[in-house]
Amino acid sequence: MATTRQTLAAAVVAALPLLSMTVTTPVQAQDHPRAARLAPRIDGFNVDEVRRLEPGTELNFDLYGTPGGYATLRIDGATRNLTLQETSPGTYQGTYTIGTHDRINPGSAVTANLRVNDMVTTRLLAESIVRGPGRDDRSDRTAANMPHVDRFDVRGSDDLGPGNELKFTVRGTPGAKVEVQIAGSRGIFFLPEVRPGEYSGLYTIRRDDRIAPDAAVTATIRDHGRYSTATLGQPLMAGGNGQGLNPNNQPRVARYCTNCATVEAVNVVQVSGDGSYLGTGAGAVVGGLLGNQVGSGSGRTAATVAGAVGGAIAGREIERNANARQRFEVVVRYANGATQTIPYENNPGFRVGDRVKVSDGVLIRD
Repeated sequence: MATTRQTLAAAVVAALPLLSMTVTTPVQAQDHPRAARLAPRIDGFNVDEVRRLEPGTELNFDLYGTPGGYATLRIDGATRNLTLQETSPGTYQGTYTIGTHDRINPGSAVTANLRVNDMVTTRLLAESIVRGPGRDDRSDRTAANMPHVDRFDVRGSDDLGPGNELKFTVRGTPGAKVEVQIAGSRGIFFLPEVRPGEYSGLYTIRRDDRIAPDAAVTATIRDHGRYSTATLGQPLMAGGNGQGLNPNNQPRVARYCTNCATVEAVNVVQVSGDGSYLGTGAGAVVGGLLGNQVGSGSGRTAATVAGAVGGAIAGREIERNANARQRFEVVVRYANGATQTIPYENNPGFRVGDRVKVSDGVLIRD
């Protein structure tokens, strides 16, 4: 009888470590040290200017920056804030309809906030929401201090289908920022300054683009809160302008791919299963039986209760671990420094440093 009690007591002691188990701690694999420190970025913030500010007028906003964030904006004089929806990675769009109680005027400041991983960045709209005479004091600034576009060219393509490239060149104020918008495509893209006052880059046509040969293309040059806009006066199909036929005379070109990225980290996350009543109940029964074999009298009753409670907890934890599973998170970095986390139920097979493209939330090897 003594031997039996010693055996049962040893089994109870062996089961005690199960009570302190943790099952939801993420296990980091190939984690990149910079991934957690990346602050969100706003690369562009635009509005479709309107002629009048009156009830019912729609103000359409576009914001470009770090993908996977939460974007909102505030208009001075408005009675409510606007939440922007992420329509594609890093592109946020929204429409504010002016109400009867709004007091928005041409000089109202518009502030955008982009939150990613508990970090927030802010950007003030650099243009007026009203075009024409309703603009703010920009019209009073001297022309000598305004950024300017001296020339805007394109080297077209024989085909405007997905994967083909259009090369744009802007010459104007040095040390500024130049953004280009093409009718039939979503969002804007930026031209890097390849020489002082010369901005050049390639745009790769995406699958969802619908660009016509005569599509309107605008270039905006920005410098210290001021800007000027120019419209392309050439067709986008090759052969109509003679631009760029001699490759030896072409300036250096920075290729621009809107969905190209590099794998920064591959995280393995342990996800626990929920303990069911079956596992909890079975553990309580076994624990109660073990406790009943210890001591006598009131001591035996206390041991039985303690064994049932401990057994229930141990049974739940054992079943949670039995149902535990792993999932994977791949962190990618875009060319502009933005990052995005893409979840997978199974090992996707990517490694840190792999070059990929992001298509509808799925990674494709580049």
